[in-house]
Amino acid sequence: MKKCLAATMAFLLTTTVAYSADVYQPQPEAFQDAPEVTVQESTGWYLRGDVGYSFNKLRGAKFFQGGSSESETDFRSTDIDDSFTFGGGVGYQINNYLRSDVTFDYLTKSDFEGSTSGSCGVATDCISKDRASMRAYSLLANVYVDLGTYAYFTPYVGAGIGATYVKWDKLRNTSCATGNPALCDDSVEHGGKGSWRATGALMAGATIDVTCNVKADVGYRFRYVDGGDMFGYASNGGPGRDKGFYSHEARLGARYVFGGCATPVAYEPEPAPLVYK
Repeated sequence: MKKCLAATMAFLLTTTVAYSADVYQPQPEAFQDAPEVTVQESTGWYLRGDVGYSFNKLRGAKFFQGGSSESETDFRSTDIDDSFTFGGGVGYQINNYLRSDVTFDYLTKSDFEGSTSGSCGVATDCISKDRASMRAYSLLANVYVDLGTYAYFTPYVGAGIGATYVKWDKLRNTSCATGNPALCDDSVEHGGKGSWRATGALMAGATIDVTCNVKADVGYRFRYVDGGDMFGYASNGGPGRDKGFYSHEARLGARYVFGGCATPVAYEPEPAPLVYK
């Protein structure tokens, strides 16, 4: 009996050792390329900068002839030059389809030329040529709807509301007698005025993904600025006010998105399966 038990135990031990020897645990494969980092849409803050060209249109101007409110009259003609715009702002990407920002823009010097008719210092019937220039600073709160991403392009539409500070330089007035261009009075200057005006804007364009952090922006903006004070009283004429202006702007800009790049996932090789010989 003892011999039988001893033989059985020896057989089991020998089998277990042999079975264990047959189990093979392979070494992990050599480190391969890590997963590729892809650009992902994300929420977060961004900074933006823009340059553009503004096609300006003045809606007209009025002035008090002879200093009496009862003799307020329109300029016979008004014209304002085009100008450049420079701006910047800070914004937040709310989700893949909605973002908003606050922007500050500078409209460079835009020359004004107009004409009036009436009495002047050299005659009772005169036609004047009036020259001035204007600069403007706009502060706008904007919201945009991104219309989906197609390859690297994301078209959008937007709207903004805020205020613009319009600063007029002094108005130089040269009046000449009707029918006698040589009889002129060019000594009148009106001090320029500045005021804050209500402003609205509509935008459309497309965002282009340059890198995961940098996005180019090509767009159009329509901006309307309300009327306000233009120049003061001088030589029994004035003051005057403009009726506001609007502009069509072609814009090129860029946005830097904080946290726009996805974090790469650490490489973890899968555990190798047990292989039996």
